Amino acid sequence: MNSTIDILAFGAHADDVEIGMGGAIAKFAASGKRIVICDLTEAELSSNGTVKTRREEAASSARVLGVSERVNLQMPDRGLFLREEYIERIVSVIRKYKPLLIFAPYWEDRHPDHGSCSKLVQEAFFSAGIRNYVSLDGSQPHKAKNLYYYMINGYAKPDFVVDVSSYYHVKMESLKAYETQFRLMGDGVGTPLTDGYLEYIEARERLFGKDSGVGLAEGFMTQRPLIVQNDLFGDPS
Repeated sequence: MNSTIDILAFGAHADDVEIGMGGAIAKFAASGKRIVICDLTEAELSSNGTVKTRREEAASSARVLGVSERVNLQMPDRGLFLREEYIERIVSVIRKYKPLLIFAPYWEDRHPDHGSCSKLVQEAFFSAGIRNYVSLDGSQPHKAKNLYYYMINGYAKPDFVVDVSSYYHVKMESLKAYETQFRLMGDGVGTPLTDGYLEYIEARERLFGKDSGVGLAEGFMTQRPLIVQNDLFGDPS
């Protein structure tokens, strides 16, 4: 498999990826993995902040995490319907960066855009590997090794976890870059994100960690069984 990057993580909005797997991204980036984040929308319908501030916050957060690049497909916020044109655009991103692994939001989520993003990426993940599927830029097919799903809102029993105990402070720093989203500022309005949301995320990941025998862990879902090679008896962390 000829991969250009190690991880391509998709989110419907800037901050989705950080909420679900910011700790894992920080951990993998610190170990030398090449990571790209792709936000589908500019979150132009957010209750707080503007497109400009979200761009600035997203760029700042990406620097904190140490990702190689962050891109935005400028699809319509609250308009992420299962359309072929959107699938084609995501396929082009997959074929451009040729990731080893792809991540997307878990499909069960209270925010419709998160579930829609999950479905769009799932379709694109499959189509990107089809030789006769012609993408917008005419790029060559690429089949990533696997597609995993991170959690944004809610709590579900994960199929596997990543120990992020030593990198959780980096995750929190990346999330705090989104001041307009997690702090009630000036004439802003209260939202679920400004009402103890970061504390909830930490509590969830402490529970995942407790269940796994570590301090803090991020949970992930997969639609097919994981393969263990030689590390079945290795260090569980």
